[in-house]
Amino acid sequence: MSQDGSPRLWLRFGRDRLTRVAVGFILLVLLMALFAPILSSSKATALVPYGPDDVSLVDRLQPPGRNHWLGTDELGRDLLARMIHGARVSMTVGTTATLIALCIGTLFGALAGFYRGVVDTLISRLIEIVLCFPFLFLLLAITALYRPSLWTVVLALGLTSWTTEARIIRGEFLRIREMEFAESARASGAGDARIMFRHLLPHAIGPVLVTASFGVASAILTESALSFLGFGIPLPTASWGGILSTADDHLTSAWWLPLFPGLLIFMTAAAFNVVGEGFRRALDPTMLE
Repeated sequence: MSQDGSPRLWLRFGRDRLTRVAVGFILLVLLMALFAPILSSSKATALVPYGPDDVSLVDRLQPPGRNHWLGTDELGRDLLARMIHGARVSMTVGTTATLIALCIGTLFGALAGFYRGVVDTLISRLIEIVLCFPFLFLLLAITALYRPSLWTVVLALGLTSWTTEARIIRGEFLRIREMEFAESARASGAGDARIMFRHLLPHAIGPVLVTASFGVASAILTESALSFLGFGIPLPTASWGGILSTADDHLTSAWWLPLFPGLLIFMTAAAFNVVGEGFRRALDPTMLE
């Protein structure tokens, strides 16, 4: 797999039309999350003139229409407003949890691959212990022990999903630690930390970008599942999974409640997966031929 960090990498990444569409969709969701208070609020000047928690029992379970573009839920709250504000929760969980997992996995993987021997054995056993526990049940146990909140979910996801990054970084460090540039750094008197993070890590980070993209998609889906099961972001905070959980009692009478949030979750996760595949193809130019 190529470790080319030049602009040609980004040219190869952007060559595929589907990848460009996925990046555009992710940027749209990020902008929606960033400007949620402007796009949706109780002010008449907002694009969606409803707040995510504005209750109107007169308008409960209204189908998509002129006043409520995507309909309302069982409390008369505007579905589009809740989806816009739910984007902040989902993107925060996805990106932050993945960043935590990336930092932990990179540190452990770098130490295991660089020092080998006893350090490698201990870290490898730790990875195996974490992998022994079913991922979803481990998350449910952590979130059940502590008060459900946004940061409980973020930390639970980040602290349980770092093993893939650690194994990839470990393998890459084992492959490149004896290359000429690493030997040159040692000969120049560089310390272990400098060699690991200044010389080796930039050559090993490429495959991690692929798993990080897939990791964001997985974190968004997992947060939605936790919220759906009642162990995620507590109500009334708007989250995509929480919106789906309230739709459970109205699957036949209010089809818009599961359809639109479910479709948004699917499209966002699929977009991150497409971006991850785009990184993989860009790092391996033979796949583009």
